[in-house]
Amino acid sequence: MKRQSLLKEEFYLKGKVEDCPIYDLHGHMGPFYGAYFPYADISSMKRIMDKVGVKMLAFCHHYALLSPDIGNIANVEAVKRFPENFRAYLLINPNYPEIIEKDLEAFSDYSDIYVGLKLLPDYHRIPISNIAYKKAWEFAEERELIVLVHTWGSSIYDGPEEVRKVAEKYHKVKILIGHSCHGEWDKAIRLTKDFPNVYLDLCAVLDDRGVLEKFVAELGSDRILFGTDFPWFSYYYYIGAVLGADITDEDRRNIFYRNAERLLQKGINN
Repeated sequence: MKRQSLLKEEFYLKGKVEDCPIYDLHGHMGPFYGAYFPYADISSMKRIMDKVGVKMLAFCHHYALLSPDIGNIANVEAVKRFPENFRAYLLINPNYPEIIEKDLEAFSDYSDIYVGLKLLPDYHRIPISNIAYKKAWEFAEERELIVLVHTWGSSIYDGPEEVRKVAEKYHKVKILIGHSCHGEWDKAIRLTKDFPNVYLDLCAVLDDRGVLEKFVAELGSDRILFGTDFPWFSYYYYIGAVLGADITDEDRRNIFYRNAERLLQKGINN
């Protein structure tokens, strides 16, 4: 029998809970080839976020991910529209070293825009331990930044073994393993146990029933971050999955906002 949850009851009655804001640390924005999103522009996204109680979304625009001719300017322009609700990740594309150098040089000029760096190795086809990422990792290490890394189980580009290689080398980077090495849950847990600067991200994890309970049972809830890939997936589903999991309300509050506030520190409050 699942334990009683006053937080769940309040969410279901009101649709959102004022003293339980939600921080989504894994999102995107804008059109994407071969897919249709009904809510992919920033105004529509903000409207949905307000409705369900998402206070802050940290995202990387699809243009930044896959259109180097546009690049990170898409992130900057989006955040400037609604700075109270959005922050961005600076995308690092290892196939364009000259763009990386330019973007890193300008990073400090956008301290009110960026929360950290974003890597998408499965798409860019270069392993995260490759020398092509070296400047970005060293930059993040020096500044103790968040680096959100797309990961997936068994991937030669960003699977658990690749995450371990960079975690062994960079101890000050806050490594947020996107999708938590999807499917290789035990290895994701092992990484989090072995490295205090590694955090689990729930994006895509919640398609597998029982994994969140497994994470909390083996690790506690202090290094689990709420992420959704919004606008790819529904906030109603993701919020409902956390509310419906067999964990405590204290765990839910950690996942929804406390861990993000600790991780981001001043970045979301200035």
